[in-house]
This record gives sequence, C-alpha cells and structure tokens, in this order.
Amino acid sequence: MITFLPVFAAAAVVVGGAPSAHAGGASPWAKDMSSAARLIAARGNSDDTLLRAGVEIRLDHGWKTYWRYPGDSGIPPRFDFSASDNVKAVTVLWPAPRRFDDGSGGYAIGYEKSVVLPLRVQPNDASRPVTVRLDLAYGVCETMCVPARADLELILPVRSGDHDDLMAEAEARVPVATRIGATPAPAIVSVRQEAAGPRKRFVVDVAAKPGAAVDLFAEGPTPQWALPLPKPVDGAPKGVRRFVFDLDGLPPDVTTADGATLKLTAIVGDRAIEAAFRVD
Repeated sequence: MITFLPVFAAAAVVVGGAPSAHAGGASPWAKDMSSAARLIAARGNSDDTLLRAGVEIRLDHGWKTYWRYPGDSGIPPRFDFSASDNVKAVTVLWPAPRRFDDGSGGYAIGYEKSVVLPLRVQPNDASRPVTVRLDLAYGVCETMCVPARADLELILPVRSGDHDDLMAEAEARVPVATRIGATPAPAIVSVRQEAAGPRKRFVVDVAAKPGAAVDLFAEGPTPQWALPLPKPVDGAPKGVRRFVFDLDGLPPDVTTADGATLKLTAIVGDRAIEAAFRVD
C-alpha cells in the first residue's frame, strides 16, 4: 500500500474558462479502470447566492476511495476548480467515512460502493449562469492503490429536482459541528491528556446509545499532520465508548504540538459530529 499525507477541504477561488459545460443536473460519467465520477446538482436557495452541487463517485465491487485524511494508507482526493466560469469559491463537504483494514497492518479511512461529496458553489455574479469545471484526482484501492482522474463540467443553477434526494442524503451524513462536552448523545463528552512515554496521549470519551456502532478519527491543523487512528479501549462508563491515540505524526518542521488545534470526528450509528480542541 502507498501512504499519503492527509488533505483538508478548503474553499478554492477560481477564475476563467468558457461556459460550454453539460446542463441538465448531471455531467456524463467519467469512467476509470474500477470507478466512475460525475458532477450532480440540486436545487439551491431562492436567490442562487450559494449553489448546491456534488461529486458522485461509484466504485466496482470490493474497491474503495478515500476521505480527506486517508489514514495509514491511501490517496486523498484533490480538486482543481480553476477552469470554472463565474465561480468565486467552492467548498467541499465530507460525509462521514468508515475505517478499513488496509491489508498491511494499518487502517485506511474512506468510502465503498459509492459516495457523493457535496459542494457549495459561490458565484461571482449570481445573476449569471455558473460553469463548474473540475479536474479531479482521487485514489481507488482493492488489494492495491491506483490513481484515478476525471475531468468534469456542469452548468448551474439547475431547476429540476432529479438529484435533490441523493444530495440531501449525502448532506445529512456530513458531521455536525459541536463542542467537547456537549450533550446528549451522540457527543464527544471529554478529552483527557496523559503521558505515554516520550509522547502525549489523548483519551477521548464518546457518548452513544447502547448498541450503536462508534468510531473516531483525529486530524491535525494542516494536511502535513498524520495523526494515528484512535484505538477503541475498554474501561469507559456505561453509555460511553473510549478511544486513545498518541500525539505522533507531526510535520518534520513542527517541534511541539502545544497550542495546536486538533479536530475529532465521531461516527455514531447513522450520525456524525466533529469538535476541535487545543493541545496544552
């Protein structure tokens, strides 16, 4: 398996391009060896100041693709919207992923079968049509990882609701921002720091209803951080799942994590939340 550094969703300012994209709510599928990708769109707000679109990726049986932080191995997606027309910024949203055994003693984070990554598209001029052009680079893995590419384009806004349900389902899976200590479940109720040899270790308690599947992921403040995947451990009180991870994987030029803000994403059943905390 090939190991890559994490990548975060960010707003990308884009300019240029000629308005000659596909219309009708979805671009044609761009097929690769074991996957296919397209742009879709849903109806936005009444004044079209923020348009709703998405990147849909379908995978062959047994293949997976990756979250913004791929974990111990994998290829994070990368987005280039620079050829778009009448687009000021695009923000990529990330539905809750899951962890996979990567076959090399570690774990990867991502999606199987299919995923829609919602987009928030901000026009320069809301009175004019928008052409979204995306140069997408992403990875797909079965027993080995291979890169995939797709050149996609779509005209916005759309007035039909053909993909509204699909988009709404993906948006509902995007983690909700919360704070450490929030209640009720699902919630990240506490983060405790303890010594673990030369490194700091964090103990994270996640409140969940009995029987709910729970997982936890940790990210650093920049894509150059590669934190270990939190491990589930015993010893938590009733109604709480406990995870631990060491403060490892700092960039080579970072001598201390003190003052850094880390992000935690908890997946609890069919819901997901995220919260940030500061390392002291």
